[in-house]
Amino acid sequence: MLTLPGVAVQVQIYESSNSLLYRGIREQDNQSIILKLLKENYPTPQQLIRYRTEYEITKSLNVPGVVKVYDLQKYQNRLVMLIEDFGGESLSYWMQHRQFTGSEFLQIAIKTIEALAQIHAANIIHKDINPGHLVLNPTTGQVKIIDFGISTQLTRENTTLNSPNSLEGTLAYLSPEQTGRMNRCVDYRSDFYSLGVTLYELLTHRLPFESTDPLELIHCHIAKQPIPPDLLAENLHGEGNFSAQDIERIPPVLSEIILKLMAKTGEERYQSAYGLKADLEFCWQQLQNTGQISPFPIALEDISDKFQLPQKLYGREAEIETLIAAFERVRKQSQLMLIAGYSGIGKSALVQELYKPITAHRGYFISGKFDQYQRNIPYSALVRSLQQLIKHILTESEPQL
Repeated sequence: MLTLPGVAVQVQIYESSNSLLYRGIREQDNQSIILKLLKENYPTPQQLIRYRTEYEITKSLNVPGVVKVYDLQKYQNRLVMLIEDFGGESLSYWMQHRQFTGSEFLQIAIKTIEALAQIHAANIIHKDINPGHLVLNPTTGQVKIIDFGISTQLTRENTTLNSPNSLEGTLAYLSPEQTGRMNRCVDYRSDFYSLGVTLYELLTHRLPFESTDPLELIHCHIAKQPIPPDLLAENLHGEGNFSAQDIERIPPVLSEIILKLMAKTGEERYQSAYGLKADLEFCWQQLQNTGQISPFPIALEDISDKFQLPQKLYGREAEIETLIAAFERVRKQSQLMLIAGYSGIGKSALVQELYKPITAHRGYFISGKFDQYQRNIPYSALVRSLQQLIKHILTESEPQL
């Protein structure tokens, strides 16, 4: 059991692959707190840096929708974080122990998007929104977001193509661009996708994409459309529906809102938390006034307060088609294709359009560049490519290896 000066540790409440959570009492003021401890006895420097970053980001967000942190202390070779305990449990816990009514679902969704708006206003992308990181106190109705371990304080972040087993975030809730296979940057709209998956699961009690194969799950995120929640609920003969005291089935407009959140590209999702909140509040008002949610045009108040250039390739349709056709051919027989052009003209961006079809066929994508500062190293681009391939392979399971 964890022992910390000035804290009466009561019980361990959670264990993940990286952390241990305890509930305790701070003796100086009898305040109930949560203690989050790194699990490894000898954590790596990267793990320690990540923990400090999580603490600093959370501390900087002094807003109602984010759990407060009080202190970060050394404990043996590890770090322990002292966090606010407002009497809540994660949505993952509540989904296993109770059924939410339609009103409760909408209230949770509205309060979550309010918290997300506060986070995005501070130019922070959470990058790991899922039911385990949304904490609800059903008595007070408070919803708070936790765990900023992989959050970024950048308005936009480039992703690299990594093995599915080494991606940051929770794979079942990961946005397509976070997989590194979409030729797109990660921005605040990535959190909307993850929120869409979370609301989908909260509403239907199942994930939109279910697979034990990480690469199959990634392919679903980037290329497959989920079954609309309202149709899924009908097929389940009522399982996962709103409570009968509210409405008989999932309203199509609510299904439409969730599917818009889960659009494959950021441009097709909601562009602001306020636009989404307006639609959810209108649903809630209808439910209170009439007991049902009638269809209405969504996203009418969805106006972005950020200038975003679309991350789409323009005028390269013929080249992309040629490239994908060549890829289909080389699945049967090896072939070499050369792409020529001046530096900065977009050769790399064009090649990266192969990410999707390669993922669909469970392939590896490796790349290397002849760097002007490494001309003294023979075959440097080939060496770099093969190093990538070895790294990918070493993250695979034993049978795959």
